[in-house]
Amino acid sequence: MKPRPIVIAHRGASGYLPEHTLAGKALALGMGADYLEQDVVATKDHELVVFHDLTLEPMTDVQARYPGRARADGRFYCIDFSLEEIRSLNVVERRAAEGQGSRYPGRFPEAAGHFGIPTLEEEIRFIEGLMRSTGRHVGIYPEIKSPAWHREQGVDIGPMMLEILARFGYRTANDPIFLQCFEAEELQRLRREHGCQLRLVQLIDSNSGNVSAGTLARIGGYANAIGPAISLIYRGMAGSMATLTSLVDDAHAEGLAVHPYTFRKDDLPAGFSDFDSLLNLFLAQIGVDGIFTDFPDLATACIARHFPA
Repeated sequence: MKPRPIVIAHRGASGYLPEHTLAGKALALGMGADYLEQDVVATKDHELVVFHDLTLEPMTDVQARYPGRARADGRFYCIDFSLEEIRSLNVVERRAAEGQGSRYPGRFPEAAGHFGIPTLEEEIRFIEGLMRSTGRHVGIYPEIKSPAWHREQGVDIGPMMLEILARFGYRTANDPIFLQCFEAEELQRLRREHGCQLRLVQLIDSNSGNVSAGTLARIGGYANAIGPAISLIYRGMAGSMATLTSLVDDAHAEGLAVHPYTFRKDDLPAGFSDFDSLLNLFLAQIGVDGIFTDFPDLATACIARHFPA
């Protein structure tokens, strides 16, 4: 029997609470997620915090609190603010690209709560506390955000993350963690120069086109899994039939697990009218090994139907 796929709470239960908030992580654990994701960026004083973007304005009140602190491009970079300043910000639901309203209007309203940005250490301690109080175990799934850019800013976040993770007992491939990054050079460097033994995940964005067998073979030389965009697997509908690439089978042939992103009920790919149909295709038919989702409760329910205990 095929192993049960894992549910990765994409930035927490971010379909219900603002992403990368501790409240969202607690809800995701309660909803049955197997792994909780942490995107990691650095502050001015070289602290590592859990926040998705390099810039703060899409999800915080930084413009109101610190006017005049933007760079020449008009953006407020996390690395230009101290941890103390970061702690003063309120995290809200992600805003639309044009800056007006929420990207997903049906989600948590901006005026309904106050949320902060945790450090990576604070979040891991929080998760440890949740596991102790609930008796439920969950893994973590941190991402090294833009490591080459961070090095240009004077912060080498990859090795810094490894040190923090090791301090909390995440050291080997048997530990409940996947470490992900879009930059292949960073994963290779951590594996070969820093002796990283964790399970590594090569993220692949939607602009990559067809991922060749040769590329997958190279990835298999340093990583344990790939995290491709949904569009690299599903190309659309031809009538009532889904048009699929061979990426999942090709990756499996190289011994790589496949964890595609991002499954959202309020942002369905073309050709789908409901979330269950999308989940059924990837989890029950295509046979991916896990999915990143903003709605971990719906994914765990789908898996329970197809993979009964």
